[in-house]
Amino acid sequence: METKDMPVGKGGQAPVRPKKVFITGANGFIGRSLLNRYQQQGCEVRGMDLQADPSMDVVAGDLTKPDTWKQHAKGCDLFINTAAVVSLAAEWETYRAISVQGVRHALDAAIAGGAKRFIHFSSIAAMGPDYEDGADETAPVTIGDTYLYGVAKGASEHAVLAAHASGEINCTIIRPGDVYGPGSRAWLIEPLKMARAGQLLLPNKGEGIFTPVYIDDLLDGTMLAAGLKEGSGQIFILWGGEPVPCRTFFGHHWRWAGKKGAPPSIPLFAALKLTHGISLLNRKLKRKGEVTPDTMLMFARKGGFSGKKASDRLGFEPKVSFDEGIRRSEVWLREQGEIA
Repeated sequence: METKDMPVGKGGQAPVRPKKVFITGANGFIGRSLLNRYQQQGCEVRGMDLQADPSMDVVAGDLTKPDTWKQHAKGCDLFINTAAVVSLAAEWETYRAISVQGVRHALDAAIAGGAKRFIHFSSIAAMGPDYEDGADETAPVTIGDTYLYGVAKGASEHAVLAAHASGEINCTIIRPGDVYGPGSRAWLIEPLKMARAGQLLLPNKGEGIFTPVYIDDLLDGTMLAAGLKEGSGQIFILWGGEPVPCRTFFGHHWRWAGKKGAPPSIPLFAALKLTHGISLLNRKLKRKGEVTPDTMLMFARKGGFSGKKASDRLGFEPKVSFDEGIRRSEVWLREQGEIA
């Protein structure tokens, strides 16, 4: 495999290249992308996921049962935790077991394995759906009995920052924007399926704000945060810097599905009532589904974020514009046979 150079910040910031990297959630969109990128840097990379992949040195396991995989992380100097509940429809017990207690298990595995840096993937959802436009890393995390995905992410950050503050291990937290690009199920494949089925619904005329970050830019920012001393003990929001109305982002899926016009929309209050009923029905029938009130709240967000901290401290600067990212995504969807 051809070795590529590490990313360099706009101010010349040059991150240290790790020798050995361990990644949880290594078969997921972000996890696999990181695995491939670090391999391209000449690093030895191992991982864990629910399903093993011996060809990529990924063993089977989950965050709730660390004894089945923690030895695989031994000797890795960089530990990256991407494993999480990727859903806005799970029960609190599931979020707590994986996104809170599971993160503590990951920290323990990293410490026992001798890792020098622990990178934790949180989410912009930790700030809830009603943050102010231009919110930065000092914005409060969300609490309460709604938007539980974000509540759990905020709680996971607490566990990581506590480990750093007590001197257990050097930690960094990444809050990605809405990550898309070739390989994305959450923001390419699944919305396309919903559009085909006529189930893609947006609140408030689709005027809510989507905050995309192209996968390659997220990888650059993560490697800068992981390899620079300026990343130690910090939270970084990494996104593309271009707020996009939801009707614009998902309008592409609507078009790819062969539909005319724009995805249907109803007022937020009506969308919340409708999706609440759908969620109750799904639970009664034990059927999975992401059409939930929390999804509608997410699609009704009112603004973007500040990227100043990542820019100033890491030299992070997104390189892929939204238009270019969508173009590349469409090419990939055609190559996969998802669209004609």
